[in-house]
Amino acid sequence: MDRESVNRLIRFLIVIAVVTLSLVTIYYVFKLTYPFIIAIVIAIAINPVVRFLEKRWKFPRILAVLSALLVVIGVFTGLITLLIAEIVAGASHFANVVPEHVGTMITYLERFFANQFIPFYNKVASMFKSLDSGQQETIMNSINETGNKISESATAFLQNFFLKLPALVSWIPNAATVIIFSLLATFFISKDWDKLTASLSKMLPEKVRHSGLRVFIDLKKALAGFVRAQLTLISITLVIVLIGLLILRVNYAITIALITGLVDLLPYLGTGVVFIPWLIYEAVTGNFGLAIGLGILYTVVIVQRQLMEPKILSSNIGLNPLATLVALFVGFKLVGFLGLILGPVTLVLLTTLHGANVFRDIWAYIKGTSPPPAAK
Repeated sequence: MDRESVNRLIRFLIVIAVVTLSLVTIYYVFKLTYPFIIAIVIAIAINPVVRFLEKRWKFPRILAVLSALLVVIGVFTGLITLLIAEIVAGASHFANVVPEHVGTMITYLERFFANQFIPFYNKVASMFKSLDSGQQETIMNSINETGNKISESATAFLQNFFLKLPALVSWIPNAATVIIFSLLATFFISKDWDKLTASLSKMLPEKVRHSGLRVFIDLKKALAGFVRAQLTLISITLVIVLIGLLILRVNYAITIALITGLVDLLPYLGTGVVFIPWLIYEAVTGNFGLAIGLGILYTVVIVQRQLMEPKILSSNIGLNPLATLVALFVGFKLVGFLGLILGPVTLVLLTTLHGANVFRDIWAYIKGTSPPPAAK
């Protein structure tokens, strides 16, 4: 291997080491400073509103920031209040209806056991008595082993649940602390936005500043597009479910549609959390018309979600639909539910870095040549 190849290999290893070290550093820094990263994201989101209040209504910067934060907090509080009020109204209705349905289910199970299970049990018992003692002992040992395994699994589940319960309860004050620190940090970051951006610009070289600004702008557009796409998908699901439930003449259709729209974000399960137990219950209790209607509605929701998600994400984020679909699938397989967010974001980041000629410059560094001038 000649000297030039050795130098290229060394530079390639340097690039790999720098990228790896950067990713590890980002990971640990994020774990320690994520409330402030959330604050930066919020500050970026409200900055257009703050600029509008400053220029249009001549607000001082501090007052504009406070007003924007109060508007954001007020909107989220109002939406949560309306949602809770609707859920409470629906829950009071369900509290009156569910006991009746539970009684119907218990009556059905009693009849099932009396008419189906007990005769089957008697038949199996008579067959068991006809076996010799060795076969009976083998079957009893198998039953005991199965029972022990079920008991161990149930015990382990309960132990894990109660062990994790304190951590779940302790998450509440932690979440409150994160919210408070994020809001305070948002205020200070947004108040001194111009000073902070000017200081950051002075610290960075011209080339890094130019490439970083382009990456920042594209990621900002992609994040806004992703949020807009998710809201669009949830709205479509909500409207379809609401219309379907109104056609099926289901009580409290608005409450059920709101809950279904929210659980549509859950991985694996999604709207199935609401529809599958519901339609099974209706089928078991003999209400086959409503069960079939719910099955058709659930199928429509699932199909439209699978068809619309890549298209809506690609149109809002500005990516190719096929590339978006691949990013969604790969991210979901690697990371799970979080991958549905990280997959498109990673694709946007790679596309932006390519557009900013970052990969070209890295390749030129590895080769030991000067990068060609960027196209204007």
